[in-house]
Amino acid sequence: MTTGAPTSPYTVRPRRSRLRRYVPLGLAGWLVLEIWLLTLVAGAAGGLGVLLLLMAGVMAGSVIIKRAGRRAFKNLNEALQRGGSPARGGGNGLTMLGGLLLMIPGMVSDAVGLLLLLPPVQRAVSRRTENALERRLRKAAPGGLGDAFQQARTHRPEGKVVQGEVIRESRPEPGEQRPGLTH
Repeated sequence: MTTGAPTSPYTVRPRRSRLRRYVPLGLAGWLVLEIWLLTLVAGAAGGLGVLLLLMAGVMAGSVIIKRAGRRAFKNLNEALQRGGSPARGGGNGLTMLGGLLLMIPGMVSDAVGLLLLLPPVQRAVSRRTENALERRLRKAAPGGLGDAFQQARTHRPEGKVVQGEVIRESRPEPGEQRPGLTH
């Protein structure tokens, strides 16, 4: 006879989030749309035209990503040399995403990638992303990050910092006496 709680053969699964439910469907639809558009372009411009278009997208995307990466690294170095903190993104992340979308074969991804290279679109996307992130952070930690740090301190109340210096002495061998100590 078992003494544990009875288990049901029918366990209730947690409900899948909307994101996990619809992202695979969206990706499949996007893939079908890209292939369909490429076949339309191939019918109008021929196979060589499509190949040249795809190669141009890969080359342009790689140049854009390289420039944005260099600019981000340069900004980081300048900020660290000034002693300040690095600026937030500066649009380099969205520029790199635009370049990556240009590198992905397809007409829709190229169009979205080109849109992300426009400064007004970058500002609008970054503003919406920041607002959504702030809402999620406020929802996750209603008191803000200060409360999270306070909670971390309450779990380790001895976390006070005492200025000082650590001096390590060599340990005596068994049977050896240290000077100044008597047993």
